[in-house]
Amino acid sequence: MKQSASNRKVNEQAREVIASILLFDVSDPRLHLVTITGCEVSYDRSVCNVYYTTDPERYAGAQSAFEAAAGHIRSLMAKKLSWRVAPELRFYVDTSVDQAEAISQALNSEREHQEKRIEEETIGEDREY
Repeated sequence: MKQSASNRKVNEQAREVIASILLFDVSDPRLHLVTITGCEVSYDRSVCNVYYTTDPERYAGAQSAFEAAAGHIRSLMAKKLSWRVAPELRFYVDTSVDQAEAISQALNSEREHQEKRIEEETIGEDREY
């Protein structure tokens, strides 16, 4: 779905407000070290899909903490934003960071393997002379 400039602005505004609420207003320890990676607010602003990331072993705890705190976060969000409605918040784990890290590790491993192979070939060429 193509986003207009105003829609991107609304999404970024929602992300900033939710991140601020998590940082300053929510005291649940399961939500520490959680990063809000993005928000998608519906056209009528009735629903906000919130994408977050944290350590993989903390996904379940973070999800249950978000479910418990969703109403509180929604009410604080309504106070901070001048929107006509407070959107229903839906929280989803964003695993793209984990996927990017796995790809990076695979590329580093392949590079090390290639360097080792080149080094072995170079040493083999030196022995022939």
